[in-house]
This record gives sequence, structure tokens and C-alpha cells, in this order.
Amino acid sequence: MASRHPRFSHWLTGALALLLGVALPGTGRAAMPPAVDGQAMPSLAPMLEHVTPAVVNISSKTRVQVRNPYFDDPMFRQFFGLPAEPRERVEQSLGSGVVVDAAKGYILTNNHVVGGADDITVTLQGGRTYKAKLVGTDPDTDVAVIQIHAPDLQALPLADSSKLRVGDYVVAVGEPFGLSETVTSGIVSALGRSGLGDSRYQNFIQTDASINPGNSGGALVNLRGQLVGINTMIFSPSGGNVGIGFAIPSNLAAGVMRQLIAHGKVQRGTLGLQSQDITPRIARLLGLAQDHGVVVTGVDAGSPAEQAGLRPGDVVTSIDGKPLRSVDELRNSEGLLPVGSTVKLGVLHDGKAREIGAVLRPEKLASLAGASLDPRLAGVTFNELSQSERSQGMYGVAVGAVQPNSRAAAAGLSEGDVVIGVGNMRVTGLRMLRELAGVRPRQLVLVVADADGTHYVLIQ
Repeated sequence: MASRHPRFSHWLTGALALLLGVALPGTGRAAMPPAVDGQAMPSLAPMLEHVTPAVVNISSKTRVQVRNPYFDDPMFRQFFGLPAEPRERVEQSLGSGVVVDAAKGYILTNNHVVGGADDITVTLQGGRTYKAKLVGTDPDTDVAVIQIHAPDLQALPLADSSKLRVGDYVVAVGEPFGLSETVTSGIVSALGRSGLGDSRYQNFIQTDASINPGNSGGALVNLRGQLVGINTMIFSPSGGNVGIGFAIPSNLAAGVMRQLIAHGKVQRGTLGLQSQDITPRIARLLGLAQDHGVVVTGVDAGSPAEQAGLRPGDVVTSIDGKPLRSVDELRNSEGLLPVGSTVKLGVLHDGKAREIGAVLRPEKLASLAGASLDPRLAGVTFNELSQSERSQGMYGVAVGAVQPNSRAAAAGLSEGDVVIGVGNMRVTGLRMLRELAGVRPRQLVLVVADADGTHYVLIQ
């Protein structure tokens, strides 16, 4: 309803213009918004004209082998005359991405949009399509980088997401349900969200700007048209938007992107300590006045924690000035900071509070060549699991690399798999794998865990 008070109407328009970053006459900042009944109205259109060309549609195809206990059996296949090649199905995924480097064609998106894809197609505003190269992915933060070679690309500048505040206005741009260049607006609802979804290290921006399936990998921008986050997931009982969406902060995404471009993977640091949550019972046993923080239960030899003077029995109460409430928060902080970062730890040592500094260093994991175990494992490299993985209850041996033409590759063993057993014997680490595989069984059957569950791999 139009106001009957001209002064109030003029003040309201000015206030809205200030909030939305739209220039008023005489400011020279941006084009004048359209007028309605002679009254200038604020609009996001001038900003979005620069943003939407940088947000792209991503279509990916992944070929997935279909495993069947009967069809995987060589005797069964021979008896029924079935082909030896494994059967497969093609899975398709739709999502969004953001051009962040126009000259080199780098696009930020989510790992769950392109991770493991055999074919990636990028569609730009206007309908131009290009095949994309997968530069690298980081499942632990759900960030991925792809690259296209196309003329006249437009990129989004990255904002400093650490300066975001709850209540700041943001706009989500993406391709929900295949609807290109869809724009929704809202505010920052919360910051520093974690403990959500499947990614291991989390520091999400929460927003009520509508995010729906297909928005994954799209842009969350501020009113200056700068990228503040990569839309990644929603919280919804029904599968549709209910006003609770999450984005990866631009600072985190940019740090991961730099490592993926430089090395193809992300190298993370560790303090080299084992710890346990402080419960009220443990607090009473240790004579602590508070029941938050983590108690150090072990320190790796030569680790940053040992060099900083940490000892079993110490209690870590804060990290970089923020109260520490659980082991998960400690692992999350380790994973989000780049290698070489110095962290400040608040520590209780013999009941006395002090602050110490420790530098995150890469964890040195033992590895083993499969050929040294069994000729059938030639071309496979096995690695010990990281301390972070073991702290989450994982066990086994990680598959670090598999040569494409090896027996293991033909049997379906892949990089990233975790071998948790040989035959009917459980594998807890490299030492046990060496003992079990060294027996040279007639049939080498590995029990393997991956993203889809647990299955057998028969290597002949």
C-alpha cells in the first residue's frame, strides 16, 4: 500500500537502497533502478547481470559396475556362457558451478556433483556447452574444481567470508531442478555450522535463501556480487526447501581450490595427538572445574604436539581462542586449517592454565607395495589409515593407488577403497595385511569397504 506521507516514503526508499546496495540519484555508484509511480525502487537486477553469467550448469555421467555374487563367479559365468566383462550402469547428476578464473577456465563446484564422473559437461548462459576436465576433488570438504577452455568467460570475485555476519543479505544462484539461472534471496541465518551431512570437515554458512536439488555447487553472493559461499546442501524432512540451506565459505573453498590446482589433492596437517571428550565423570576424576574440552590420551613421537610440550593427561580447553567442546571439534579444526598453520591451544597442565603454540604438519603414513605381498597385488599401493580416520572408528588399510592394467584393477579394486579383511580374517593395519597376504592363499579374496558399502574382490 502506498504511503500517504511523502517524507516517510522518501526515507523508506533511501533505507532500502542502502540495504540493497542500489545507488540513489547523484551517487554515481550504479544504474538507477526502475521507477514505479514516479518512485525509484531498489532492485538486485544490476548486480545479478554480472553474477548470473558466471554460474554454470554441470551435467555429469558416472559408469558404475554392477556387482552380483553369481555373475562375479568365474565358474558361473563360464557355465552359462556369460561375458567376462563386468556389467555396468550409468548414473547421471545435475548441479551447478561457479567460474572463479575466467582466463584459465577454473570452476568451483561440489565433490558430490562431479566426484568420480567419467564425463562432465558444462553449459554456460546462452546455451554454449563444453566438456570439462576434472582438476581435483576433496570429499572431506565436498569441494571440487573443474576446468573448461572457452572464450569470453565471466568470473565472480571472491569475498572474505570471515567478515560475514548473521543477518547479512545474501543471494543464491544456481540450476535447481534444471531451471537455469534461478535466483533466490535471504539472509545469513547462522555461521560455523558443523556435524551435518557426509563431509568430514565442516564450517557451513546457514541461510534461508531457497536452495533446492540442482543448486549444489552454485553461488552464494553478497549484495556486491562477490562470492561468499558454494551452495552444498539443505536440511529438509520432505526433500524440498524449508528455509534451511548450507554453503561452504569462500575462504575455505578457495584454500582447497589452490591445493587442488597445485597438487590435485588436499594435504592436511595434524597435531599428532589422541584425545577423549571430557564428560562430567572424567571431569570429577581429573578434578576439573569444567566438563568441556578434551583430555590428551596419547602423543605421537616427534609430532607437533610433542614438540609443543603436550603430555597425556593434559586438557585442551580452546583452540585459537575458541572454546573446545569435543574431539570432533578438534579434528574439524585440524582439517580446516592449511598445513603449516600455527594454532594456539589453551591447555590445563597439572591444573595450571597456559597457552602453547603448535604448527600443523603432514601426517606421515606408512605405505606398502602390493607386489611385496603377493604377485596378484602388483600395481597396488597400500597405506595406513590416518589418525583422524582411526579416531572415527575406522580400521583396515587404505588403497592408495591402483595401476589401470593390473589384476587388482580388473577385479574392481579402486583407489580410495579400504581393505578390512582377507578371506574371513579381519585386517586392522599394514602389519596384519602383510601377515595374511604373505600366506599366498589359492584364492585371494579381499573384503573391501567403499562409499557404497562392503563387498568382496576376488583377484586371480
